[in-house]
Amino acid sequence: METFLLILLMLAAVLASSVIDQLVPKVSSPLIQIGLGLVITVVAGHQIDLLFDQSELFLVLFIAPLLFHEAKEANKTELWRNRHSILSLAIGLVLAIIVGVGFFVHAIVPSISLAAALALGAALGPTDPIAVSAASKDADISPRCKALLKGESLINDASGIVAFQFAIAAAMTGAFSPAKAIGEFFIEFVGGIAFGLILGIIGNLIVRLVRSWGLENTTFHVLFEVFTPFIVFLAADQLGGSGILAVVAAGLVNVIAPRTAGPNVSRLNIVSTSVWRVISFTLNGIVFVLLGTQLPRAMETTWNNVTIPNWKLLLYVVAITAILIAVRFVWVLIMERIHHRHVAQRKEKAAKETHSIPEPRKTLAHDIRSAAIMTLGGPKGTVTLAVILTIPQAIAQRQLIMFLACGVIVMTLLLATFVVPILAPQKQRVNDEQRQRDTEANLKVLRVVIEELSGRQTPENRAATQIVIRQYNDRIGRVKELNGIEDEPNTKLRLKTLAWERTYVQQLVDDERVDRYVGYQYLARLARMEELILHQRSLRAKIRQHWIRWRTFGRRSLHEIIHKVPGAELSENAQATRQLQIKCYEHVISKLHEEMAGDSSANAEDISKLLIEYQRLLRTLRAAAPSITTFTKTKDKTTDIERMALEIELEQIGTRYDDGELSRAAAKRLRENVNLMQMDLEDKV
Repeated sequence: METFLLILLMLAAVLASSVIDQLVPKVSSPLIQIGLGLVITVVAGHQIDLLFDQSELFLVLFIAPLLFHEAKEANKTELWRNRHSILSLAIGLVLAIIVGVGFFVHAIVPSISLAAALALGAALGPTDPIAVSAASKDADISPRCKALLKGESLINDASGIVAFQFAIAAAMTGAFSPAKAIGEFFIEFVGGIAFGLILGIIGNLIVRLVRSWGLENTTFHVLFEVFTPFIVFLAADQLGGSGILAVVAAGLVNVIAPRTAGPNVSRLNIVSTSVWRVISFTLNGIVFVLLGTQLPRAMETTWNNVTIPNWKLLLYVVAITAILIAVRFVWVLIMERIHHRHVAQRKEKAAKETHSIPEPRKTLAHDIRSAAIMTLGGPKGTVTLAVILTIPQAIAQRQLIMFLACGVIVMTLLLATFVVPILAPQKQRVNDEQRQRDTEANLKVLRVVIEELSGRQTPENRAATQIVIRQYNDRIGRVKELNGIEDEPNTKLRLKTLAWERTYVQQLVDDERVDRYVGYQYLARLARMEELILHQRSLRAKIRQHWIRWRTFGRRSLHEIIHKVPGAELSENAQATRQLQIKCYEHVISKLHEEMAGDSSANAEDISKLLIEYQRLLRTLRAAAPSITTFTKTKDKTTDIERMALEIELEQIGTRYDDGELSRAAAKRLRENVNLMQMDLEDKV
């Protein structure tokens, strides 16, 4: 029962930290969670002792799912572009820290064996991704630095943990062979990646097989995804590879694997993103809360140790932190100088070929500032505590090693939280600029909702979905109008739709599937429309455009009246033209759906507006008047889709706020608006 109450207290602390983080944005969430862990220890009234005799338990329980989520969310383009620098930080720098910190700790504290000191250095090698994000929240860090810090935190966990395991094995056995260790490290490294790739591919094949059976159950797919990192870790570990590297490789395979577009996939992506966000935040929060609960225990035992003065303990923590920062700073500075030199050489070579003036090289001062930001912007956290808690009880000076590790974690978190914003202060933005950013983020939210609804559109809910998409288009129009944003017509997209029609009609004519006269007449009409769009800025062209629009409307109305008169029939040419028009509109609608699902340069509202316009024209040509029953069913479906759209909108508002695109005030205002719309919608039900 005490264990259950402890788990509830930790979950409550993680929940409270998410609220406190919003109220006190200047303090990073890891520090808040550490403080709440200290409060739990005070409330418990006694020291909370956590023993993990099996190190794999802690790794598979916390680290495996966290690394899998990081790899799954990783930007593979940025990882590949900065692969050399990331590998340098994730492998080379970790090894340098292991050696530097290990020999330094063994020198100043001889009672800690060299192998145990190297294990401490390995634990202090990895950086924490959540702490990195928290540190960059209030700092103006360059995109390259952010990409390097995130990529490093993804891979250095694996290298640090593997090195830690070797160091602990050497400390336990008392024997260490460099050649044997390098060989085993290589086998674990390569084997872990290979097993992860294979298991990741097998997992994707299983998902595709289940889908081929017609089983699109969201619960199954999300649970299978959550289940994957644990199975991959345990399987790779049993096969002799690194479970950590296997999890990272499997996560990257999950990212790279192609995903088909469709309503079920869209629903799965939304649910999966929400579930993993909760799991990631909860597990990270629990580990930092655990750190807070372990600080008193680790510090009290060591603090009351009369063999080492307390001032010397604090000096040890400061000295180890200083060595850690010094090694990292020198490594990053050299790496940045080499990188910028290569970039400058490439640009100078390109400038000579194009006879242009090359950009000036980055100065030493710039690289020093960048290196300082990246040095302090990579604090220690989850992985360091997770592996340090797995030190066996048989290791001499275990409590002292835990004290030093916890102290360095707190020191690096404090430096990242309060010093990095000083080194990289955010540029002061005037209210107009902040308002503009909030407006752009709001438009992005509404566009994503349109894209999600379009992806979930089916023949059964098409009419209801179009109604809701039109509502969001109207909201986008109102936001633009209130903020003085001119809504320029998307000429490029309209010309593209005409080109689709022209190619399609020409193919029908060539295949003799349509009358040649009707086809060429339709092609001439498309050419006139294209010419009109290209010259629509002139007053004469605008007047002509309005005249053609009204003339077309009049003819269409006359045709509908004639069609309603009993005994009246349209001419054969008119009927053929009408059928050709229906085919062309169906073709354009399918192409616009592909454009919406793909990486189009056009805005979502532009595509959706044109899509709705073509669908409305298609319904008019088919002249199918809806019945009362159909109207009622559409209204009921519209309510369900509105409810779903508002849920997507709330999710997107939270995502934009977490990414720093929305200010706190704007996010709060948008959430309140959505909540009001949800209340109004439920009152209508």
